[in-house]
Amino acid sequence: MTANHILVVDDEPQMRNLIRIYLKRQGYLIYEAQNGIEALQWLNRQPIDLVILDIMMPEMDGYAVCTEIRRIQTLPILMLTARSETKDRITGLNLGADDYLIKPFDPGELVARVGALLRRVQQLNIPTPSLITRPLSFEDMTIYPDRREIHIQNQLVDFTPKEYDILYLLASNPHRVFTRDHIVEQLWSFDYNGDVRSVDNHVKNIREKAHRANLSFSPIQTAWGVGYKFQSGGH
Repeated sequence: MTANHILVVDDEPQMRNLIRIYLKRQGYLIYEAQNGIEALQWLNRQPIDLVILDIMMPEMDGYAVCTEIRRIQTLPILMLTARSETKDRITGLNLGADDYLIKPFDPGELVARVGALLRRVQQLNIPTPSLITRPLSFEDMTIYPDRREIHIQNQLVDFTPKEYDILYLLASNPHRVFTRDHIVEQLWSFDYNGDVRSVDNHVKNIREKAHRANLSFSPIQTAWGVGYKFQSGGH
């Protein structure tokens, strides 16, 4: 089985070393960044399955990094903080973090939380970024996960990050019906308190863009009273 790729972002070398030692024992592949700028550079050149992100860092703090990651990716984020105030943890969760740990922490607990976050993704049958290299092809549409691009009729179509995520989620599981709640659970942070009907607006936009690009089939079909599914005539 291919190992998951984990990016550890912390300005303290000793902390990065501690985390690396414990996670490598579990078979994970570890990448390190000492600040937020380096973290984003790693994410631009290497498929990462989970980010362990310290909040208090120079140049670009963890909140800013979390915001930028959530703008383009949905991978799990585990935030680390030396602050015990509830408001700091709430801020991180509201920005899109999936979990948090307060320093100092038990390394065994960190390993357990990392495993739980990755299992959550796997249980939803969503392939993690480092395990995806081959394009998904359906008739005249091809999805390139490594570049987060969708081509229709051999032309790049401009989908927003969230539109891409929804289409990729459904296309990765052809014919499987996803409820709106399930889509929100996977693609938004778990504390999302907006209207799940926002999924409908994204689906509407996806359909319109696909139609304008002359896609030969409707990429997302409605399962009335339930949700949505991906289904095409060819695979």
